[in-house]
Amino acid sequence: MQISDLGERELLKRLQQFCPRDIIGDDGAVLAVPPSQSLVVTTDTLVNGVHFSPQTTSAEDVGWRAVAANLSDLAAMGATPLGITVSLALPRETELAWLDGLYQGMVACLEVYATPLVGGDLCRASEISLNITALGSVASAIYRHQARVGDAIVVSGVHGASRAGLELLLNDLQWGDLDPQIRENLISAHQRPRPRLDLLEPLQRLGIGRIAGMDSSDGLGDAVIQLAHESGVKAQLWGDRLPSPPGLSAMVPPDLAQDWVLWGGEDFELVLCLAPEDAKRLVDEVAGLAIIGEMVAGMGAELQLRDRIEILAIQSGFRHF
Repeated sequence: MQISDLGERELLKRLQQFCPRDIIGDDGAVLAVPPSQSLVVTTDTLVNGVHFSPQTTSAEDVGWRAVAANLSDLAAMGATPLGITVSLALPRETELAWLDGLYQGMVACLEVYATPLVGGDLCRASEISLNITALGSVASAIYRHQARVGDAIVVSGVHGASRAGLELLLNDLQWGDLDPQIRENLISAHQRPRPRLDLLEPLQRLGIGRIAGMDSSDGLGDAVIQLAHESGVKAQLWGDRLPSPPGLSAMVPPDLAQDWVLWGGEDFELVLCLAPEDAKRLVDEVAGLAIIGEMVAGMGAELQLRDRIEILAIQSGFRHF
């Protein structure tokens, strides 16, 4: 069955089942913001053939990834999610099963982070695209421009996993001898990324004040460069500390593995700059975090390797235009 078989009103009624009953029904959702906190709003657009394709991403995975990307932006600001809205542009011949799967994937991700779907919109288009707006609240926001000389650069998780997972999905037969569990982990990193909202609680509990930060959705190297640029300092990364996933070295040569770690993107981890003593407390408190460099006087960003220093250029990362 295609969505044109239902018509707009029946389609909207079908999608409302994915929303809390006490919110949906009027012309807009009403959300309460906790006292003494600010509202954080972020939005993201995903287009078929640019951000996802049937070859690598099921409808459920499209929904999960779309939500995860927006929740990751909230995490990068230090914000707790309040809800999301979803606007869809769909061809008339879109299969109803695909649409159901999309919303099932979105809700599956939202449930992990106790976040409601609070509304949206539908319209007809020649290509599938979806726009998600996520809303959150924060008492003290994290900004990119707050890094200082002497700060440690802390990252969560590993990088390059999503890029490796995409390679496995595109060229599966080439990696037949890869350990099955490693293969599954890498593909899951691409299809079902986990936004790092879990870091907000320890950051608050430890009483860590000034933090510069952003997520690594466009690549670890891109995030470090942007943090340095916005703060007017220079980033030094230590090549032997870059957090790569298990199995990456078995897939590709060292130079390509380094490239995927720095520029692969879509790992949706957090990159934070904070005072060294605060960084140590955070890394000791939360498993899977690592100090991978520091901010020094100057401008730009560089990678320190054993035998050389590489200048990091933002042109190496993903760009739409």
